Amino acid sequence: MQSRTIRTDVLDVAYEEHGPSGGDVVVLLHGFPYDIRCFDEVAPSMAAAGHRVLVPYLRGYGPTRFLSPATPRSGEQAALGHDLLQFMDALGIGRAMLAGYDWGGRAACIVAALWPERVRGLVSCTGYNIQNIARSVDPVPAEQEHRFWYQYYFHTERGRAGLTRNRRDICRLLWKLWSPEWAFDEATFEKSAASFDNADFVEVVIQSYRHRYGYAAGDPALAGIETRLAAQPKITVPTINLHGGNDGVGPAPGTDGNTKFFTGPYERRLIPRVGHNVPQEAPSATLAALRDLMKGTTQ
Repeated sequence: MQSRTIRTDVLDVAYEEHGPSGGDVVVLLHGFPYDIRCFDEVAPSMAAAGHRVLVPYLRGYGPTRFLSPATPRSGEQAALGHDLLQFMDALGIGRAMLAGYDWGGRAACIVAALWPERVRGLVSCTGYNIQNIARSVDPVPAEQEHRFWYQYYFHTERGRAGLTRNRRDICRLLWKLWSPEWAFDEATFEKSAASFDNADFVEVVIQSYRHRYGYAAGDPALAGIETRLAAQPKITVPTINLHGGNDGVGPAPGTDGNTKFFTGPYERRLIPRVGHNVPQEAPSATLAALRDLMKGTTQ
């Protein structure tokens, strides 16, 4: 494994690289509030199979840094998709297998939807992760609304102050609530929590949750991408949706409502007793999905 940095248009993206430089490329993308350590049991196994595995820190996490203080610290979905595309461009990667969850799954879904020629296949935890911002004002059942407490908290200045002062406390609680059967220890949490000390973490997170409800403006440079995402574009690339059977923030419905968004080969796999952090809680299931897609596609 090598720790590296690559410069894109707005970021110095820190990432870890595993495996041979000439192998078929796999990009693994973490979510909030996690970091690249969630793939510690996935990346080495894919590399051992001969793949070039890249695991970047998202904007606002770990050693990834903005190049300019003038760049909006946006966490909107367009920013995540744009960052992934720019990361691939900077490394000269024409086409890759993508896998991600939460924010990382959103980035992967966006690139798969808008630039399908760049994506060999997609592993997306919970399925279609592109936000429908126009519908964000529509209420959902109370059972689900209460799971979004942290989002509503972040809409307030009290929430911004709370995340600034108590980021470890908040993130640790989310880990517990979202993965109720995952018995992680403090050492495991701290390995990822160090990434939350990034100077831009709070601003990126706050903007992300406010933007998705229309309570914060987006980065003007990304408006074109947001316009395309508003159409809820279909995903045509081969996809496996891994959904934890005990996901505390987005429980798996009995009927998969994601199928309408996937026009290519698509499969949902429910993983019993697994919560939101699928790659770290169920690395074997994550590896199986990646390997199955690799066998069924060509670079």
